[in-house]
Amino acid sequence: MDAAAPTWSTLREALAVIAYRPHLFRTVRIALIVGTILFVINQLDVIVRGHATFFVWFKVVLTYCVPFCVSNLGILVATDRRRR
Repeated sequence: MDAAAPTWSTLREALAVIAYRPHLFRTVRIALIVGTILFVINQLDVIVRGHATFFVWFKVVLTYCVPFCVSNLGILVATDRRRR
């Protein structure tokens, strides 16, 4: 973790940690890589067959949101001042 990276103890500071550019780039990259792998495993066949419904596309969006949220939670756990 970068020595200048922000830490947090309040909700406002936690949001600043998430929005910190190096953290944001890392979490987006993780979401794109992991989300794409999960998308290929879980939804690609449905879309290729032409059976994609609104619900399938909603699940695709969630497929990318989940690793983004999980990686942000990992950063928040690592930067929490209250745990030190």
